[in-house]
Amino acid sequence: MASNLDLQEQEQLDELKAFWKQYGNLITWLITLVLAGIAGFNGWNYWQSKQAVGAAGMFGELEAAAQRGDADATTRIFGDMKERFGGAELTRQGALLTARVQADKGQPDAAIASLGWLAEQSGSEGLGPVARLRLAGLLIDKKSLDDALKQLDAVTDEAYKGLVQDRRGDVLMAQGKKDEAVAAWQAAWKALPEEQQYRRIVEAKLDAQGRAPAPAASAASEATQ
Repeated sequence: MASNLDLQEQEQLDELKAFWKQYGNLITWLITLVLAGIAGFNGWNYWQSKQAVGAAGMFGELEAAAQRGDADATTRIFGDMKERFGGAELTRQGALLTARVQADKGQPDAAIASLGWLAEQSGSEGLGPVARLRLAGLLIDKKSLDDALKQLDAVTDEAYKGLVQDRRGDVLMAQGKKDEAVAAWQAAWKALPEEQQYRRIVEAKLDAQGRAPAPAASAASEATQ
């Protein structure tokens, strides 16, 4: 016989051939996509690692320029980091450092641009809320109060609730909305941990408006009874 396969084996082989004829191309493409996904994942990890190493070298230069208070050099180095290693976490940290130097040296627009880039890159996670809080502060100084509120509205992480409410109070007070500002500061005071020193700053704002936080007010009331 031309083949040693018995009838049953031949039938199975014919079924396999028919199956492969019908689904072979699909299976091949699926395997290709899986392999491409694995290769892409490995490539992403390699890219991330390369970004981190490259950014680390430049971050040292950025820190040195920032310590000298050289805003121009800091801005230039940060610009190079964004262009070459924009996906690295150190580049995001560099944005905060750069913005601080720019603000200290009287370059608020440049600082707003640096923080705006960081906010877009980070979204609602990582350094994103920090960037938006600092942005709001700079925008308050520029009297761009509506824009400041938009930045605060974008911070949804409950961990920053107290700081967001404090900034919101600053905006509302600048808008002449005293009662709403006081309400925001009271919410901030309640949300901030008791051991956090910043709570004292919020308390001072409330005291300045004659609206001490509720516990302090209660204590004063009890003392007069």
